[in-house]
Amino acid sequence: MESKDTRDTPLRAVHERLGATMTDFAGWLMPLRYGSETAEHNAVRSDAALFDLSHMGEIAVTGPDAGAALDYALVGWLSRLAPGRARYTMLCAPDGGVLDDLVVYRQAEDRYLVVANASNTEVVLRELNERVTSAPGAGRGCTVADETADTGLIAVQGPNGSSRLAPLTSLDLSGIKYYAGAYGSVAGRRAWVARTGYTGEDGFEIFCAPQDAEHIWEALSDSSSLPAAGLASRDTLRLEAGMPLYGNELGPDVTPYEAGVGRIVKLDKPGDFVGREALAARAAEGPRSSLIGLVASSRRVPRHGYAVLSGDGTQVGTVTSGAPSPTLGAPIAMAYVAPRAEGPFGIDVRGKTEPASVTELPFYHRKGK
Repeated sequence: MESKDTRDTPLRAVHERLGATMTDFAGWLMPLRYGSETAEHNAVRSDAALFDLSHMGEIAVTGPDAGAALDYALVGWLSRLAPGRARYTMLCAPDGGVLDDLVVYRQAEDRYLVVANASNTEVVLRELNERVTSAPGAGRGCTVADETADTGLIAVQGPNGSSRLAPLTSLDLSGIKYYAGAYGSVAGRRAWVARTGYTGEDGFEIFCAPQDAEHIWEALSDSSSLPAAGLASRDTLRLEAGMPLYGNELGPDVTPYEAGVGRIVKLDKPGDFVGREALAARAAEGPRSSLIGLVASSRRVPRHGYAVLSGDGTQVGTVTSGAPSPTLGAPIAMAYVAPRAEGPFGIDVRGKTEPASVTELPFYHRKGK
């Protein structure tokens, strides 16, 4: 149900014209689906589709000390990022727990754009402001600004995303590598176009002025016949791709090492950073649990919070995300289990133990990868 405090994206009128089922997500009114979420999922896997991601948080960190300040604030080595490139990283608490996972774009020598999850934008903004001012030797030459309200964000995701977008942009998309971006125009409107996404497919994310979002969306939809896709299909796509979701696989009680992305923690970067001591200890000790992929043997779907059981019925873990996989044709799940737990495993699905086989993440690899 929509509340009086729910925020609209710049594309609300578009979603209403398309007959989307809308839902309150992290304080934003967002399209859950437009028709069949399975059809939307399959469109991304086979061709391409459009997503409204304008609920994501955009925070600019600028100034000559911006890179050094982010090195202190985040677990990654952002000052080493070349202009035009992007990096997946995390904001961690002093005890190593994940406060949010982020994509950081270095848009210019002295400008970084930090993209946060909608539910955590205020936390990320507050922490960046506090950490930038306390970063050793870096705080005076750096400013932090919330640009969420000044940004529209549209994603074109799918194996044909590049060919669908190419006729409408001034950029040579073949020159934009994965996790890179550039300023140019889309449908005649200025935009930052990045080869990033959250579906496991090739694709682009288009950052633009809010007043230009509808024009760009309609141009992409009309010229390329791109269908729209909602939050429901985005979730099954990211689950198949083994991508963690904050609130499910990630949270303050989990470090990057449990989530299987310890490689993003740059313990070798110079100087201190928030959480360094705790994360170094966790790296030395090993994770307290392991994130695994499970494929159910029956049609019954494992859901968030369901117990993972050992052969003798003892609970050894918990499902963090689960859904039917349109691509694999079976229910799949990610789950945290004890580090030394060994299969075969079962999942307690509403009181009945359903066998499940362990598979290496991700469940899905796009063609050519």
